[in-house]
Amino acid sequence: MGAATGTATHCPYCSLQCAMTVTPGAGAPGIAGRDFPTNRGGLCRKGWTAAALLGHPERLTTPLLRADDGVLRPASWDAALGRVAAQVLATRAAYGADAVGVFGGGGLTNEKAYQLGKFARLALGTSRIDYNGRFCMASAAAAGNRAFGVDRGLPFPVADLDTAHTILLLGSNVAETMPPFVQHLQGARASGGLVVVDPRRTATADFTADGAGLHLQPVPATDLALLLGLCHIVIHDGLADRAYIAARTTGYAALARSVVAWWPERTSSVTGIPVAQLRETARLLADGARSGGSYILTGRGVEQHVDGTDTATAAINLALLLGLPGSAHSGYGTLTGQGNGQGGREHGQKADQLPGYRKITDPAARAHVAGIWGVEDAAIPGPGLPAVELLASLGQPGGVRTFFVHGANPAVSAPDSTRVASGLRRLDLLVVCDFFLSETAALADVVLPVLQWAEEDGTVTNLEGRVLRRRAAVAPPPGARSELWIMAELAARLGAPSTFSADPEVVFTELRAASAGGLADYSGIDYPLLDAGEAAFWPYPAGSTGTPRLFLDDFAHDGGRAVLAPVSPAAGARDALFGGGAAGGPATLALATGRLLEHYQSGAQTRRVPELAAARPAARLLIHPAAAAARDIADGGPVTVANDRGEVHCTAEYSTAQRLDTVFLPFHFPGLQGANLLTSSATDPVSGMPEFKTSSVTVSPAPTEMSGIVGTPRAERKIP
Repeated sequence: MGAATGTATHCPYCSLQCAMTVTPGAGAPGIAGRDFPTNRGGLCRKGWTAAALLGHPERLTTPLLRADDGVLRPASWDAALGRVAAQVLATRAAYGADAVGVFGGGGLTNEKAYQLGKFARLALGTSRIDYNGRFCMASAAAAGNRAFGVDRGLPFPVADLDTAHTILLLGSNVAETMPPFVQHLQGARASGGLVVVDPRRTATADFTADGAGLHLQPVPATDLALLLGLCHIVIHDGLADRAYIAARTTGYAALARSVVAWWPERTSSVTGIPVAQLRETARLLADGARSGGSYILTGRGVEQHVDGTDTATAAINLALLLGLPGSAHSGYGTLTGQGNGQGGREHGQKADQLPGYRKITDPAARAHVAGIWGVEDAAIPGPGLPAVELLASLGQPGGVRTFFVHGANPAVSAPDSTRVASGLRRLDLLVVCDFFLSETAALADVVLPVLQWAEEDGTVTNLEGRVLRRRAAVAPPPGARSELWIMAELAARLGAPSTFSADPEVVFTELRAASAGGLADYSGIDYPLLDAGEAAFWPYPAGSTGTPRLFLDDFAHDGGRAVLAPVSPAAGARDALFGGGAAGGPATLALATGRLLEHYQSGAQTRRVPELAAARPAARLLIHPAAAAARDIADGGPVTVANDRGEVHCTAEYSTAQRLDTVFLPFHFPGLQGANLLTSSATDPVSGMPEFKTSSVTVSPAPTEMSGIVGTPRAERKIP
């Protein structure tokens, strides 16, 4: 649907999915913010500059094949697809179907995510598929399923936050990661009820100043203890909503016993947060629940840990004790990160799920999806491996030998990235679909050029569970192809059962049928409805009008009640978080990683936008001046950040916003500036989430010649 002045679509970056209008022009297309509930016409720097990538000189427009001399050279589509199909058949014949693997992305449209899951399971015959959303939403999703029986990031429209009296925001710097979101915090700020939990004094934490709320700065990796302490105060200070607990939850008695040991003074001694602030936070939440509304929101800062599921569960427990979920004016939610992080995990590219958020181990779910696909149940493989395990299997005996990567850059974004890059080099065949030669694509044997966001139709699902239309606004460059087309062509060459379409609307129609009756039911949504401007929140069964607010009547568990699940820190858990360095040693610091305002994910896109690259051209380690002085580190001087997994070389930047025991490094940069050279591949036992947020490191001055490093030369691929 095009307007007279351009095409109405949505931003390609974060899950806020800000509405915009794209207008073709003589140079780069023009972008204008469009009024929409999430952004109300505003865009961040990334959104305003998104069109700069559409005609970028580094854009891939022809397939690349790695020749015998190790160089990637242009090739025809027929040659590229022929090589891929031949290697898949050879790998399956020699090692079995599970020697072929697929890694997807939370930025893929719903149509591509759906067809990728189907392609992996039917065309490739493999169970080995997972996606980079495992690095983003997995812990919050597991906690939501545990407590509510269903996972939707925000189970209410984001505009509901506008009138809140109190908002407790844990582990999310929205002022930099999704700037238009901060307008939804203004009501809580005006009432003095914005509470931000972050070890750093971030731009978001600054919004609590001047009586607008509280900034809690816990010791790194103590979020779970903090939430247990708040639960204790709510129960023992008489702030709990006893009527709600009795009517809408189970498990209260066990939960109450589990938090007895977390009295305020003990919680304060562990977290470093004064008792007065703990009590004030609990009081604000309880007061807000009885007046204008209270919301508890979590982000990656509390979820990207080996105890991330339990920490998110503790946040949900706190919300349930206060009677927030399912209220018309209160709630709990988690802030989805990637552009289609919600829809991307609903329709089949996760290792353990089928379309509609169905469990792949559920016989009824398998039968339903098999019927839509026109195959026998047995043709659908069982559960595969979560992302970290999948990546660890690359090139290993009994592991994956042929690997497809769609919409991801794991050579930079995966934890312990040195080990991941080694695995990618060990493969018999690495196939990467991308529109730039990312760090992962540079290691590939076959690179397939694909379309960008403004060049194709499709749908995405934003952080509210709202399904949106993304529309083609400009013509793609000759030579680039849709990933739907690529999957259809390869499926035909592999003799796959079922059908694979290159038409996104045809694929979405099949997705609707496959999702029908599932938790994430899209069956009542179609392109005409979205084109008419209807607000489509799932579940949206055929014949309904959708579900903007979940849980108003009941939860998704049998009996309709939410589950209060006791959790507690594992013995020695905090020491385990600091693996890779001498935990607690006098020279070690806690390393936190995260995003910058100007960049996104691995930076493969934003580092190519001149305006954004000029603003943040390289990684800078934020360190408190006193911590730097103790190590003879100069402001603006070169530093080495190291642990047992690797070394990062970058520039130091003094910042009093840092705790004395904590340094911060953005994760957008490759080579020797890659933060994930230092992060651990240890994972949450429930969600498979890696320990991204806290590692132990040493920081020391580096030789002057190490300053300004922006990457390492592309390594030659090894011959297996």
